[in-house]
Amino acid sequence: MLSDWPAFCRDCLSDAKADAPCSACGSTRILAHPELESLAIAHLDCDAFYAAIEKRDDPALKDKPLIVGGEVRGVVSTCCYIARKYGVHSAMPMFQAKKLCPQAVVLKPRHSHYAAVSRQIREMMQALTPLVEPLSLDEAYLDLSGTARIHHMSPARTMARLTARIEKEIGITVSVGLSGNKFLAKLASDLDKPRGFAVIGLAEAKSFLRDKPLGMIRGAGKATQARLARDGFTTIGQLQDADPKELARRYSASGLWLSRMANAQDNRPVDPGGEMKTISSETTFNSDIAAYAELEKILWRQAERVSARAKTLDLAGHTVVLKLKTADFRLKTRSHTLDAPTQLADRIFRTAQAALKREANGTRFRLLGVGIANLAPASSADPKSLIDGQSDRRAAAERAMDRIRAKFGGDAVGTGRGLKTKGLKAKGHGEKN
Repeated sequence: MLSDWPAFCRDCLSDAKADAPCSACGSTRILAHPELESLAIAHLDCDAFYAAIEKRDDPALKDKPLIVGGEVRGVVSTCCYIARKYGVHSAMPMFQAKKLCPQAVVLKPRHSHYAAVSRQIREMMQALTPLVEPLSLDEAYLDLSGTARIHHMSPARTMARLTARIEKEIGITVSVGLSGNKFLAKLASDLDKPRGFAVIGLAEAKSFLRDKPLGMIRGAGKATQARLARDGFTTIGQLQDADPKELARRYSASGLWLSRMANAQDNRPVDPGGEMKTISSETTFNSDIAAYAELEKILWRQAERVSARAKTLDLAGHTVVLKLKTADFRLKTRSHTLDAPTQLADRIFRTAQAALKREANGTRFRLLGVGIANLAPASSADPKSLIDGQSDRRAAAERAMDRIRAKFGGDAVGTGRGLKTKGLKAKGHGEKN
């Protein structure tokens, strides 16, 4: 019976009855589930993260639809829940979002600021368990197995207390999913947004999944879904009923993986080393660009942004990746692996610049991006060169500028190349980061 389920109040953490308001504080936010006291894998997802921070910082935006993202041909990075009521969503072209919600306030992303807030939240999570696996700035898995003895409460209550602390100290809301593995915890966190807390138990998992579309399996993209549909698979239940050997025969290793996910069998551990894999920044132009000189200016601006984020996160990358999208939507990526990881804008730019020179042959591009991959701690970044003194001097100059900016603000000093890019916004280069 529902009334016999373990339950507690999410607001005051007191024991509660599943079918009644909290007797201690009167809250109706009661969390109840038969497996509530035993589940320990959580997925935490910040609600409309970028938009929430912007609204926190400017209370005048509280009741307004807000979009964070690029300009005319850019895309939406995120939007608040008010804007979502008009049909706006992440990754939507900005022109379409503005048509759906013309009254929306549109702000450019402030990634270094968001990264600083993300770091605060991560420190709160790591105070609860060392097993925290960030997926991006605004979401992470936590494994709270064995922490009840430390915190003197179940993982479910520990997560509820964390959400309240984030709301009070950071000023934004988060949603939590709790289950027995990562796949189910991630699904659960999407069930009750925003400011939600949902539980999917292991005993109910297969029945919960049975009538769900294949798109609920993370990693089963549109191409995979289309192929499965051609073979008669449109629901997760149909995969549950299929012979795993037959799925393996048809789809190789992917078939076995689909079978496991459909049956809620996910043995992946929460990996503290599973940090974000790349740091990148990209720009979608209002009009296509072919001229190398103009592309080079934009590349420098993006390299500076990647560098700023890497420095904020205390990370560096072994590999520099250049991303280009042609006017007819063909995507090109070019990468180069360095001898040592870097977080310096100058080195990121010069490495990507070599690839850009080869690609800028008159082709018209609608998007340019740059990023660093194969991330490493900043402590291993940018050792002095034994053969290139000019590189060391440029690195020293960049670090000196970083110190000045930290003391006097981001616009206190800039390079000659950076100053040349100041007018780009007036030319209408929308950004998506």
